Amino acid sequence: MEKIKLEDDKHLFCVTAKSFPDGILEAHQTLHKQISFKKNRNYYEFSYMNPEHQIIYKAAAEELESGEFGNINLETFKIKKGNYNSITVKDYEDNIPKIKEAFDELKKNPNIDPNGVALEWYSDGPDCKCMIRLKDNFKNLNKRIIKWQIQK
Repeated sequence: MEKIKLEDDKHLFCVTAKSFPDGILEAHQTLHKQISFKKNRNYYEFSYMNPEHQIIYKAAAEELESGEFGNINLETFKIKKGNYNSITVKDYEDNIPKIKEAFDELKKNPNIDPNGVALEWYSDGPDCKCMIRLKDNFKNLNKRIIKWQIQK
């Protein structure tokens, strides 16, 4: 497991799957019909639980240049900057079950951001980074709690 720090928010353009997991392929096909494939483009998948406890899944891409997708009618979503725990899945196309295993491991951390998403990051190459955002300043929060308990 490694820590990755996203220095800036990532503004993504995405397509929501009609269902999970059955709608994943269709979401990707819809995204790739509207956005031309470029080798140096970052692609993402992310999911989260809605209030009805259903998994919402989105296939997403990042602009290479600001305004590049200006004429494309896609949803937008912001991935928050911050610290993420990450597990790299090598040769993900041959190891799809490893992605679920990576998220199962990442979700064990008690300091994950409860408002975050399960994020898959696909850059150039055969690997995928599975990432979950950590709470902001959780180390400082723990120090404050310890200090409060001592003063009490």
